[in-house]
Amino acid sequence: MQSLDSHKIRATTVLAVRRDGVLALAGDGQVTIDQTIFKNRALKLRRLHDDRVLVGYAGAAADALALFERLESKLDEFSGNLPRACLELVKQWRTDRALRQLQALMIVGDREHLLLVSGTGDLLVPDEDAVGIGSGGPYAQAAAMALLANTDLPADRIAEESVRIASRICVYTNEQITVEVLS
Repeated sequence: MQSLDSHKIRATTVLAVRRDGVLALAGDGQVTIDQTIFKNRALKLRRLHDDRVLVGYAGAAADALALFERLESKLDEFSGNLPRACLELVKQWRTDRALRQLQALMIVGDREHLLLVSGTGDLLVPDEDAVGIGSGGPYAQAAAMALLANTDLPADRIAEESVRIASRICVYTNEQITVEVLS
C-alpha cells in the first residue's frame, strides 16, 4: 500500500467576484486524493487581518494553509497593505527553498484589491471582476463573467451560482459551496 505522500491531495475551485464595491469569494467543498473524492465539505476560504482580507485557495491544502499564515504575518508587518504584503510573500516564496515546493494558488482580496498569487511565485492583478482557480475555476469564471455582463445579481449570488454551474461540468467540483463577502 502506498503512503499518502505519493498521492496528490487537492482542493479545487475557488472564485472571486467583484461588483458595486463588494468582493465575494465562493469555494466548493471537494477535496480529492488522486481520482477519489476524499472530503465534501472542506472550507477553502479564510478571513485574515481582522476580517479585512479574504483569501481562497486551490491546490495542496496544507501548502495553502502554510501560505495563509505567512500572508497574515506579512499583512501585520505592512499594516494591512495588501499589495505590499502579497509582493513580499511572493518574493519570499520564490527565494525560500522550502516555500518553492509549495503547490497552491490563492485568490486574495480586500475592498480595493483583487490579486492572484500563484504556486510559481507570481503576483497577478486580473483584468476582469471575476477570477477562478482550481480545476473548476475556468468554468466558474466564465459563468461569472456572463452573469456580470447580463444580470444585476449581487456579487455573492454570482459567485455562488457560478461555482454551482462549474460543479455541473467539472468532476473535481461539488455543490457544497461556501461564500464569504466583504462590503
